[in-house]
Amino acid sequence: MSRVGKAPISIPKGTEVKVAPGMVTAKGPKGELSQEFPATFEVKVEEDMMTIHRPSDSKQDKSLHGLYRSLLNNLIVGVSEGHSVNQELVGVGYKVSNQGNLVEFVVGYSHKILLQVPSEISVVTETVKGKNPNITMTCCDKQLLGQVAAKIRSFRKPEPYKGKGIKFAGEVLRKKAGKSAGK
Repeated sequence: MSRVGKAPISIPKGTEVKVAPGMVTAKGPKGELSQEFPATFEVKVEEDMMTIHRPSDSKQDKSLHGLYRSLLNNLIVGVSEGHSVNQELVGVGYKVSNQGNLVEFVVGYSHKILLQVPSEISVVTETVKGKNPNITMTCCDKQLLGQVAAKIRSFRKPEPYKGKGIKFAGEVLRKKAGKSAGK
């Protein structure tokens, strides 16, 4: 099993963590978040470190140990630094623009796609001549941010022949060979 759960989580200065049975709440410069966890697990906060201890060495408890350690680490990083996702639109005529949290996509359909992004997420769109349009989203909640990014990507997934579609910045797409010419 993974040793992720045993690693301590460092708590940066300016971040306040409160532990209640089955609930951890963190408050920092980027916002406030809370995360539930099984009451059988024990979370200890000592000075600037947080550790999670599992009740037994069963397979279920070992897997949950690593999971909740990662979720609590994302919580601490989110309220102190924040999370961000960059996506780019690859394709001729593909455009993105926003007015506040209302984002408008033009991705090759006969109509525009409008998406109302949750108010917790800040959205910045950028269109530079000669480059692909970009959309950058920042938020303290990594789960919400990932869910919205997946929704945006689902509007036009990258296709394997030309690579057209909405992809994450830095994502490497495996391209397929097209039709080969006749004999």
